[in-house]
Order: sequence, then structure tokens, then C-alpha cells
Amino acid sequence: MPLNSLEDLLIEKLQDIHSAEEQLVEALPEMARAASHPHLQRALQKHSEQTHVHVQRLEKVMMSLDARPAGKRSKAMNSLIEEGEEFFKKAGKDSVKDIALICSAQKVEHFEISAYGSARALARLLGREEMAAVLTETLDEESKADADLTAIAHTIHSQALVGHHF
Repeated sequence: MPLNSLEDLLIEKLQDIHSAEEQLVEALPEMARAASHPHLQRALQKHSEQTHVHVQRLEKVMMSLDARPAGKRSKAMNSLIEEGEEFFKKAGKDSVKDIALICSAQKVEHFEISAYGSARALARLLGREEMAAVLTETLDEESKADADLTAIAHTIHSQALVGHHF
């Protein structure tokens, strides 16, 4: 699709985010199974459930633009997921692998935070405040997931230092 307007750009960005979220719907359950620490497993499972909601929200937003959510595959998300898979398929100490999983998951979160932030800015530029509010809701959830992963990383690191095994 040619980029002749900010609305065209917004649609392109939303399609990319939709693709990214669809890829996460597939990847997050696998990441949760690969995690050893129960807090990390729960966090990844929770984010998997939220991701389904994010996909539904995006589809409603796209309908308001008379646009199809499909259309492209997010190359960035594909690369982030592949990079994360490299870590959890390696042999090694569970706590170290869990920290590696968190690092990969946070890269994903930061990508999503950036993507939703950009889409929200475009929606605001176009005067689509209701759409911006929906994107803000998801952006806030992505930021919370990132903060939760940081807290879990501190817990895992602290437990590893004192010799607790999980």
C-alpha cells in the first residue's frame, strides 16, 4: 500500500503490530513452558492471555479505519522471537536460562511499547482520540508486563545468589 497520508501510515503500523501480536500468541506459551521459575511461568502465561485481548482490540481499531488487520508479517517480531528461542533451547542452569528468557521477553516488550506509542501518536495527530485511548490501554499493559519481568528477574537473581533452587 502506498503511503500517501498519515492514515495510510497508521494502517501500515497497526498491521505490523497485529502481526507481531499474532506471532506472540504462538510464541508465549512455548516461552512459558521453557521457563523454570514459577513466577516467570505465570507472568508469561498472563501475557499470553493479554495478547489475545490485544489482538481483538487491534482488530476493532482496524475495523474503525475500514482496514484489514492482515497484510504483512512483522519482521522485527519474527527476529526477536527467533533470538529468544536460541536461549531457551540451550542447555544450562535454569536460573541463567530464565534470566535469558526475561531479557528476550523484555526486548519484545520494548518493541511493543515503541510500536504502540508510535501508533497512538499517529492516532492523536489524526484526531482519533478514542483510538488513541484504546492504544494507550494496551501500551499501559505492555509497560506493566515489562516492569513485572524486571521484578521477576530481581527475584530470580536474588534466589540464585543465596543458593535457592527452583
